[in-house]
Amino acid sequence: MQSFRTELENPLVEKDIIDLELKIKMFREGKIHEEKFRSLRLARGVYGQRQQGVQMIRIKLPYGKMTLNQWKKIADVSDEYSTGNLHFTTRQDVQIHFVSLDRTPELWSKLEEDNITLREACGNTVRNITGSPTAGIDPNEPFDITPYVHATFEYFLRNPVCQEMGRKFKMSFSNTDNDTALSYIHDLGFIPKIVDGNRGFKVMLGGGLGAQPQLAHLAYEFVEEDSIIPMIEAVLRVFDRHGERNSRHKARLKFLIAKIGFEDFMQLVEEEKLSLKVKTYKINTDNSEVGVGVESIISTKDNAEFQNWFKTNTFTQKQAGFYGVFVRVPLGNISSSVTRSLVEKLEGLVANDVRVTVNQGLLLRFVKAENLVSVFEILSAHNLAAAGANSVVNITACPGTDTCNLAISDSTRISLELEKVMKEDFPELIEENNMQIKISGCMNACGQHSMAHIGFHGSSLKSAGKVLPALQVLLGGGTTGNGTGRIADKVIKVPSKRGPQLLSLVLNDYETNGLEGEYFNDYYDRQGEKYFYALLKPLADLSTLIDTDFVDWGRDEIFHTEIGVGECASVIIDLVATLFYESEEKIDWAKEAFNENRFADAIYYAYQSQVNTAKALLLDKNVSCSTQNGIITEFDKHFVEEFGGNVKEQILQINKNEPTKDFAVDYILVSEEFVKQAILIREAMKSTLDLLNFK
Repeated sequence: MQSFRTELENPLVEKDIIDLELKIKMFREGKIHEEKFRSLRLARGVYGQRQQGVQMIRIKLPYGKMTLNQWKKIADVSDEYSTGNLHFTTRQDVQIHFVSLDRTPELWSKLEEDNITLREACGNTVRNITGSPTAGIDPNEPFDITPYVHATFEYFLRNPVCQEMGRKFKMSFSNTDNDTALSYIHDLGFIPKIVDGNRGFKVMLGGGLGAQPQLAHLAYEFVEEDSIIPMIEAVLRVFDRHGERNSRHKARLKFLIAKIGFEDFMQLVEEEKLSLKVKTYKINTDNSEVGVGVESIISTKDNAEFQNWFKTNTFTQKQAGFYGVFVRVPLGNISSSVTRSLVEKLEGLVANDVRVTVNQGLLLRFVKAENLVSVFEILSAHNLAAAGANSVVNITACPGTDTCNLAISDSTRISLELEKVMKEDFPELIEENNMQIKISGCMNACGQHSMAHIGFHGSSLKSAGKVLPALQVLLGGGTTGNGTGRIADKVIKVPSKRGPQLLSLVLNDYETNGLEGEYFNDYYDRQGEKYFYALLKPLADLSTLIDTDFVDWGRDEIFHTEIGVGECASVIIDLVATLFYESEEKIDWAKEAFNENRFADAIYYAYQSQVNTAKALLLDKNVSCSTQNGIITEFDKHFVEEFGGNVKEQILQINKNEPTKDFAVDYILVSEEFVKQAILIREAMKSTLDLLNFK
């Protein structure tokens, strides 16, 4: 492994990248346990993929924003380190695949030259914070949410409170009551409001998709703008201390709320506020995007293709004379060569602010009316001027079995087949924006299938001792607005090769029997789940299978399931020696933070050090606890003689005190002494055990 050194302006970033290089070297030498190393690299955007020996790199773009230079840099990096493909995700990230692990630090340093980060794009961290792509230019928004999303991103990046949680944590900011950032499926979701002339947000809490989708609870009708970040930190601290850490399937915030109850959870949040780093946090909104109003004449083309594109893919901004332009990107994939060409040709015609959308496309901003034809022609020359960017004909799909360990059956090739059905048989739906089709390769819902009007996720069926690819069909999901939504019903499972036929059947039935002006979900509710089960049941008949039904879309070989271990929510396997090493390391970090006058961070590092230490000694006694709070409670029961039964009170001073300099001094000192004493006790325990074994 060749070493490299960075020359970045940000010392924190440089330290991060050099540390990743060092940890890769230690992993290669067998000095770091595989599971510990996995957690470390995931928090740095390095994700194992289905193909052995290569990594997927996830690039964290807060609210999907990238400058033209950043977009070009990502393309250049993809060429140098990957395959020349960029994949846009439903969380407004960019992913590149097939990257060598040893080259990831160098790749990261190249991206950071243009202020692009991998940090906390994966792992048990605060993931990319999504936001409505039209923020700042939407005529219907009460105010621009962009500064608030960006401030939240910056505040929690590398924040010690959310580096090693039991599971990932997702947030979104919508810019209107239409809720285009889907607040109701997030751990925390925000919708802007103005009350008595004051800016703030409606807050939704505890939503999530996955195998067990859950709609979010209403946490607050209104939280003033300066209280948003402290409120988020309080929620994260409670989740960190009380959240599940052993069973990854029960470790999301929605399960913690279900376990202890919503009211009790909110009480814990209130109790945490005393110890917060800040009680209010002023957001700088001076840089909110405001275009220069111009009156201009729309330049148009007299052909159907342009007119369809203009009608379905553009909208008038709140800044006079400007248009937003949505770009439909098939399956979210765009090549590096196309990217560079677009950047070159679009520069000067669009703002230096391109947004990745939640349906895996792009939004170009501040296009002058007279430049619409030029932008259309550029997009058309790159096969990116398809109409219906936000309509039902634009199907969202995760990469599925192309690269993902967890995928069961194909989700990409079948999407193209379904879009072909839409184009050939239902062309009138090109303008239908109140209906969505989404597909995931498995039940984990990266394609957001469980909140779609028509959703599918990859599965399998057995027939005559053989396995065939299948689709679980879901109907009736969707966004209703202002923090509410619907989770789709699981209706039936059918062979994957019958997916296009099924879609035609559902849409033809809706077209034939729906009332005038009746939305799909209203029709679904009127007919009921049993009606659709009966309608689709003939397609689930396995007695009429043919040989090609046993071959998945886009494949030549006979289908068989190859499900690996997912990494996004990997829970660290704690080894005692590793825990003690980390405890000492966190004391060093606490002292470093203290010397930089970051007293709250120093206190939290000291807290984490004590929890790690307590867990290490409990593991030596084969006592396993699934939450930090459980560790703290159990420790006093098992080590009352050694520590006097007061460790719980000692550790939990963290949320009973203001994060002052004086408290930080005392808390770090106590934490350091606790670690030293614990190490001595463990050495004595080992010596006694060794002596007994010798005898």
